[in-house]
Amino acid sequence: MDEVGEFAGRHVLAEFEGVSGELLNDAQFLCESLERALDKAGATVCDMSFKQFEPQGVTVLALLSESHASIHSYPERGAVFIDVFTCGRVADPELAVNLLRDMLDPGVSRISVVHRGQEYR
Repeated sequence: MDEVGEFAGRHVLAEFEGVSGELLNDAQFLCESLERALDKAGATVCDMSFKQFEPQGVTVLALLSESHASIHSYPERGAVFIDVFTCGRVADPELAVNLLRDMLDPGVSRISVVHRGQEYR
């Protein structure tokens, strides 16, 4: 049952290494990739913002109806942290992270899932 206000969700944490530094410093690419992955995973994006750092690096934040998602890139290391948390059962945060993995094509990926809320207690 898709109950409104359901206090349960999945929090997917990912670390990718061996990613192109050029991609990880491209704010437009990261924003579009995150939005596309979230859309395909059934999440509702309410707002997105990003910060381009000097001399390099990007942080992207997505405010979701279901919660939030973020990307923190380290182009100089070819590494990125990704965080997607969705409440309820409609959006699939694991799918979103897997789609981002496919777009970024890392040499190494570490993904963990934390079940949160009453359903998992």
